[in-house]
Amino acid sequence: IKMEMPNINLDGEVTVLATVPEVVEALECCAMTWQKLISTTLEEQLKKVPQGNGPLAELDFWRERNDTLGALMEQTKLPEVQKVLEILQEAESAHIGGLEIVLSDLRKRHVDVLHNVKFLSALEHHLKNLTYGTGLNVVLDTIPALMSTLRIVWVISRHYNKDEWMVPLMERIAWEISERVYKAVGLDTLFKEDKLAAKKKIAEAKSTLEQWKKCYFAVRAQIEASGREQHWEFDRKRLFEKTDYMTGVCQDLYNILQVIIGEFYNAFGRELKVVTGNPKRVNDLLRGVNGLTIPMENLTFDPFNVKSAHEWKLIMEGFRAGVSVEKINEIFVQKQNDPPLWKNHPPVAGAISWSRFLFHEIKHTIVRFQEVEEMLASERGKEVKQIYLNVAKKMKEYEDQKYSQWRDETEQMLPQLMENTLLNISSLTEDPVTTKKSVRFVVNFPPMLREIIIETKYMEQLGFTVPEMARYVALQEKRYLRYTNRLKVMLDLYHRLMGTLNEAETKLLHDHIQELWTIFKPGHRRLNWNCLGIGNFIIRSTEAVKKFEFLVHHIHHNSEDISKKLHFIESANLFKFPLPKNGDELPKVKEFFEYVKCERAKDVAQMVRNYSAISQLLIKAERRVANTNSGKSPKLASYYAYWEKRIYQVLTELIVKNLQAFNAAILAHVPLFQIEAILSAPELILQPNASEIDDMMAQCIVDCVEITKHFVRWMHGTCIECPPQQVKEDEVFIFSFYSDVFQNPLIIDQATLIIQNVHEVLTSLHKYLNQWQRYNLLWKTDKVVVMERFTVERPSFVTFDDEFQLYRKVAQEVTLEPLIKDEQFIRLHLASLACTVQENVRGWVISLGKVLNESAKEELVSLQEEIQVGVFSL
Repeated sequence: IKMEMPNINLDGEVTVLATVPEVVEALECCAMTWQKLISTTLEEQLKKVPQGNGPLAELDFWRERNDTLGALMEQTKLPEVQKVLEILQEAESAHIGGLEIVLSDLRKRHVDVLHNVKFLSALEHHLKNLTYGTGLNVVLDTIPALMSTLRIVWVISRHYNKDEWMVPLMERIAWEISERVYKAVGLDTLFKEDKLAAKKKIAEAKSTLEQWKKCYFAVRAQIEASGREQHWEFDRKRLFEKTDYMTGVCQDLYNILQVIIGEFYNAFGRELKVVTGNPKRVNDLLRGVNGLTIPMENLTFDPFNVKSAHEWKLIMEGFRAGVSVEKINEIFVQKQNDPPLWKNHPPVAGAISWSRFLFHEIKHTIVRFQEVEEMLASERGKEVKQIYLNVAKKMKEYEDQKYSQWRDETEQMLPQLMENTLLNISSLTEDPVTTKKSVRFVVNFPPMLREIIIETKYMEQLGFTVPEMARYVALQEKRYLRYTNRLKVMLDLYHRLMGTLNEAETKLLHDHIQELWTIFKPGHRRLNWNCLGIGNFIIRSTEAVKKFEFLVHHIHHNSEDISKKLHFIESANLFKFPLPKNGDELPKVKEFFEYVKCERAKDVAQMVRNYSAISQLLIKAERRVANTNSGKSPKLASYYAYWEKRIYQVLTELIVKNLQAFNAAILAHVPLFQIEAILSAPELILQPNASEIDDMMAQCIVDCVEITKHFVRWMHGTCIECPPQQVKEDEVFIFSFYSDVFQNPLIIDQATLIIQNVHEVLTSLHKYLNQWQRYNLLWKTDKVVVMERFTVERPSFVTFDDEFQLYRKVAQEVTLEPLIKDEQFIRLHLASLACTVQENVRGWVISLGKVLNESAKEELVSLQEEIQVGVFSL
């Protein structure tokens, strides 16, 4: 398209040329030609539409318009054209107005075209990937970026910010996505490919279609959240009707492949052939499965076309019907030998109910299938119907065989089961000592009998005729259930009571247990489930067990009372220590052991009273068990012996525990009593001495063990204390637990250990006391002899001073010595010893002072004599 230039000379000034009529006239003709050319070009461009359905066609369309209008715009900018316009304007030509209008429209149109090309070019890379990408994965990855760029175009563009322009563009994008999916799926070869690869391809196609809609709504949500951008709301039918429909078809195709791969091919494997033992049948099922996809492979319509929705629905209905029949057939074949049962259903009736449930499921599917006449009339429809009839026939045969077998077995077994005794008896151990405890009675209501009752009820509900005897037994179900529950409750109580008895209590109640067994005997010897006396037997047995329960509770209550008294004895403290006096002043040794002895005597008196009360409690038990109160019933002999043994164990544990506690107190670094260190020249000794402490400690231990002499033994076979026995005329012997307890190795070892620990402490104190022997010259040396020798030597005053300083140093050392020494459980007081040493130091100082005094006196007399002689001389 080319604008023709005027054939006149335009050299000269515009104002001059505008006054020349010939020039103006020629230019007016040229202006009219230009106006028509530009108007025609714009009209032609506005009539053009993009050539193609894809989004790239729209980009090509705007680029072509840009080329055309751009060429015209370049020509209007030429100097010649601009001068023509200036001359006509100067001449105020009537034709200049129309030309300027079309030029203004051209400029406006060109600006719009440039704007659109600019923004569509930003989409070009994504659109090319969408159109020419090598696989759906490229399309899948491109859609999010494409939608984000479209959002930018929507916000910034002056043209594509309106529905009338954006919707067609997005419609083209949706068309392109649909085309890529259609080509990628390839329905004509889909079911001939590897099933796993086909399934993957369909999943990718469905994801691509869903990504388109998902990204649209994601961008819409971003725009709404910003609150600043124009709402993103377009005609969804135009954008998603086709892709949504294709998504549904892809889902159908995926489901088909999933069923074939996951539910049939995997199920019809080697395992099913092994389970059923019929490989031919499994192969037939596989051929049936392969036939399910034949209608999809021979389609006469495009399933991705919305207009073919009805035809595709018919195909899917046929497939679902075939799948349902084949699947239920497979389930039946696979599980008919071990069918799943509903809760509380018995095996046979449950298997029949399961088979009927499968039949109703398959029948429901076929009924719906038959409602579509064109499907039922097709070859596939006829094939599905025949499969249904074959499966239904097998299920009926299965049901009849199960019922017939159950009826024959029930008629044969039921009379025998009804002859079972009410109870069974068994023993958990062969130990003769615990025979009675190990014997257990079990309700002998066979599980098979219970199963027959349940089967009978369900068989009647299923419409079968049941054996008359089975029907009669089933009608008595509540009565049998009541009997078995009452028997179980009674036996559970009996076993629970027997479980609470120890060996001694079992022997004590031997006669009562034997009475119970006598009452139980008809239940495991004579009575069966046909008898009429079952109720009376249960009543008698229950009453007897209740009576036995009362007796057992009384015995246990009595045992608890005895155990409390034994616990009181066992928990007694036989070494109660006196508390410190006047702050931290500890008792002396004799005072300490006297206190322990006195407190022990008080506690022993209470312990003996508790011990004596045990006999009365046993007599009380005797009254309940043997109806006597002598304390020497032969029936309770073993029971008396049991408690006497327990008393011995308690006393032994009492002594051992107390000795261990006393030993722990000895080893603890907490003093219990105090002693003193004194000088008994020439020796340093403890007061009381170690031997006396050892003796008092040993006597305290002996006294602890000898408290068992207060617990008098019972006469053999009784709970009556032995009377004192006259051994000699002036000697009486009392049978007590002492003779057994004091020989216990644990007690002997513990007593020995205490003595050893005490001896070690005393030895340690002696070693400490020996440190004071460094002052022993103060009391071992003869003071008179030393002073006479010192006088003879006539020491100087310096020597006297040295001696005085020595005694002064000793006195200071003694002052600094600690006056208390704690050695584990003993506190040693050294104040008396320190005082004695200080007294000895003072004695030596006095004696030395006397020698010094006499020596000085002699010197003074001698000096006086010398002075007098000198005076006389003068």
